[in-house]
Amino acid sequence: MNESNQSPLPDGDAAPDAADDFFLPDFCNVRMVFAVVVIAEMLAIVLTLAPLERAANRWEDLSIISLFIQWVALISSAVLCLARSWLRKLSDTAAATASYLLLLTTTSLISEATYWAAHWLFLGPNLPQGWHTDFLISNIGICAIVSAIVLRYFYIQHQYTRNLEAKSQARIQALQSRIRPHFLFNSLNTIASLTTTQPELAEEATIDLADLFRGTLANASYEVQLKQEWNLARRYLHIEKLRLGQRLQVEWAVDMVPMDALIPQLTIQPLVENAIYHGIEHIPEGGTITIAGTIENGAKKENRLITITITNPVPGYTPPKERASNKMAQENIRMRLAAYYGAKGKLLAKKVDAMYELTLQFPYITARK
Repeated sequence: MNESNQSPLPDGDAAPDAADDFFLPDFCNVRMVFAVVVIAEMLAIVLTLAPLERAANRWEDLSIISLFIQWVALISSAVLCLARSWLRKLSDTAAATASYLLLLTTTSLISEATYWAAHWLFLGPNLPQGWHTDFLISNIGICAIVSAIVLRYFYIQHQYTRNLEAKSQARIQALQSRIRPHFLFNSLNTIASLTTTQPELAEEATIDLADLFRGTLANASYEVQLKQEWNLARRYLHIEKLRLGQRLQVEWAVDMVPMDALIPQLTIQPLVENAIYHGIEHIPEGGTITIAGTIENGAKKENRLITITITNPVPGYTPPKERASNKMAQENIRMRLAAYYGAKGKLLAKKVDAMYELTLQFPYITARK
């Protein structure tokens, strides 16, 4: 059981890649480009339907307006994409102001280019008098309003996300720093009792407890490989096995799960701890905790979902200490999975007869882009 030299846990001194803490989204991203195209088309439809008078050629108007707005939207996205590295160096206020001016300038230049193209190539003298000024002012006005709304939305969304992450991180740290006093007390008693009778087991338990504390004190915002989470859970279970004896049995069925998959640190161990604290401890004859894992088949890694199931028996009554701490731990882990993996990260819980089952789902990711 002494694995401390085989698979060391991270010390927490190597920080992961910093998150992109900038309120403007990445306009180079394909999904963002698609969103821009859809929003631009919706704006074109609104502008086409806005006039109250009936128009026999409204579909023709829609095609022309759509073409123009799509050009403005896509070129503006390209400008923000190219300027992103420069904008990130500015404060939020300065970046918002610079982005706003870039959008207005881009719209003005495209509008001017469109006017002269129409003047030279198509309409020429048939253009109404004053159409140039009206066309330019209306486009700049629409751009000013839409850009202000969109930039404000991005900023508010960014602040909202940051607040959620701050609250989530606070709750994660509260969970992370919580080593139940009774567990520490019982572990030290177990080690003390083994010191004279079985010193080798006492040494193993001491190493396991040290590694468990080291993992607990590391930064909970880091991701680690799944094999390190397994090692941390095994160390915890080894200590509890020494205390509970034959009352605790553990079955592992995780051979099919890739050990290089990334997972938020301290995801498995708290769930295993709850399985003992809210289940095994309250059953006189004890029981078996089953930890199983599977992975879906797929061409791309990131499209393959890893599923980990933790099953444990529960007593036929509600224990006195079956309180909010169990749900808090599960909710914290659920929030962390959602923060790291979006909709693909899930934690599902269900109780069937005398068994409690937790199911973790997350995509197979080995490196962050």
